[in-house]
Amino acid sequence: MPDSCPIWDLNDLYSGFSDVKLASDVASCRKTALSLHDAWQGRLATASAEELTSVISQYEALLEQLGRVQSHAQLMFAANTAEPEIARHHQSMREVGAEIHAKILFVELEIARFDEPHMAALLETPALAHFAPWLRRVRAMAPYQLAPEIEQMIAERAPTGSAAWVRLFDETTTSMRFAFQGRDVTEAEILDALSHPDAAMRAEAGQSLSTTLQSHERLLSLTLNTIAKDKQIEDGWRGFKRPVASRNLANDVDDEVVDALVDAVNARNADLTHRYYQLKAGWMGVKQLNWWDRNAPLPGDDDRQFSWDEARNIVLDAFAGFDPRMAEIADPFFRNNWIDAAPRAGKSSGAFSHPVVPSLHPYILMNFAGKSRDVMTLAHEMGHGIHQSLAAHKGYLMSDTPLTLAETASVFAEMLTFRHLLDSQDDAASRRFLLAGKVEDMLNTVVRQVAFHNFETQFHHRRISGELTADEIAEIWMDTQRAALGPAIKIGDDYRPIWSYVPHFVHTPFYVYAYAFGDCLVNALWQQYQACLQQGNAAGFIQQYTDLLMAGGTERYDVALQRFDLDARQAAFWSLGLDMISDMIDELESLT
Repeated sequence: MPDSCPIWDLNDLYSGFSDVKLASDVASCRKTALSLHDAWQGRLATASAEELTSVISQYEALLEQLGRVQSHAQLMFAANTAEPEIARHHQSMREVGAEIHAKILFVELEIARFDEPHMAALLETPALAHFAPWLRRVRAMAPYQLAPEIEQMIAERAPTGSAAWVRLFDETTTSMRFAFQGRDVTEAEILDALSHPDAAMRAEAGQSLSTTLQSHERLLSLTLNTIAKDKQIEDGWRGFKRPVASRNLANDVDDEVVDALVDAVNARNADLTHRYYQLKAGWMGVKQLNWWDRNAPLPGDDDRQFSWDEARNIVLDAFAGFDPRMAEIADPFFRNNWIDAAPRAGKSSGAFSHPVVPSLHPYILMNFAGKSRDVMTLAHEMGHGIHQSLAAHKGYLMSDTPLTLAETASVFAEMLTFRHLLDSQDDAASRRFLLAGKVEDMLNTVVRQVAFHNFETQFHHRRISGELTADEIAEIWMDTQRAALGPAIKIGDDYRPIWSYVPHFVHTPFYVYAYAFGDCLVNALWQQYQACLQQGNAAGFIQQYTDLLMAGGTERYDVALQRFDLDARQAAFWSLGLDMISDMIDELESLT
């Protein structure tokens, strides 16, 4: 692990779970929730525009205060899932949240049932019109609402329903240890070893990952089955026709747009992943790559290690080269320890930027091992942090961005950082290594995530007929991954349990297509940015891009993209993004 990796300081939230301010905030949330409930439940339909504005403002303030409490517990748990007291506190705050949400659930339920003429008349009042984007999304849920008492029951039992299985998954996976090089390592360390320069070490890491996951297959299979069944029951009661439909509604995106994305990517597998991995196999001197060699460094690549300070400077310089304001927003994350980058036992694997609440600032978690991919991960999560910071002025109810646009800033930040690194290389071989690494990252973000989506789709459809065994889940996994990766990747029985380490399948079913959506969108935006640079109008693009981020959750994807003359409903839109990846593979072929 590189020296000087930061560990975040959560004191901007609370000093710890025994902080008296935390207890005071919980008590305040309970009091406000009860007051709102007693004063307005069953009466919102008769409220004036001014009264409704007041109720929504109180509701938003309450959610922000509760969000601070729950974010603190979630961040503490992510940083140390192995500590029983932290886990207990995390669960306690989940239960507090469920209790309070059940009290105030009536606000959204009753607003969703307003008839259109009544809602239109209320929105003529400017103060209420401010909340129009949020009201539109609340009311979009109306056809899928259940009776109020059922909605309350669902809210109250959330901590002991699917959320409890999510917790079990998190605690199980973070406590796993993988035998490697004579010692037991964490999941983050074993996954990092899959990109080690030494082939024998990659093979050992792959086998250890497979063996350990297989030893937990009964629990992990039961978890996935239970999450899917819980979702299926609720979707059925609400009237969703497809397993992905509820996620699409939450993402504020049309089913046909997601279908178009998935179909476009699936149709390009041969041109993208199959072609690239065949190329890479040739570079590695083999006909087929073992699955654990998929992200191996290329022959001759010195697998340069970056210190934390180097990674920080690369990211900040890349951002400043695009827009100095972007670097100015990112800088306090480093100066004020809003980032937890040090790998350690008990810490969650992966990476995220948590927006916390609009009145504060986001926190970033990652596991920095000094590789170029870690520099890109830092840029990715910092992109999220910048997006969350720029959208914060919209307030708690409207700052959160649907997943369709949530990956835009993160992937764009990665592209800025990659281009900055690429442009700094004079050596042709170094440029080739960086270009190949970027292609691999894009394939992981687009094709692999759509393959994950295909796996989820098939699994959730099969789950309707009954629980699936670990072998049946593995068969779906193998079929969907073979189709995506192609004949140049060798996947045998030791690849069968690898599905079980992907947290999105458990945490947020059907989340994964958002990565592909974001990458293709950014590829289209990047091409527009390059055209604007050539035309001398980069400032115009930068302002439009900033406006998109500042809009937060107030604009649907289609409205947000109109400023760039892009239309995600058109097949040509997805071709723009996929063609860019194909062109980069063309360039690599020419350098071979």
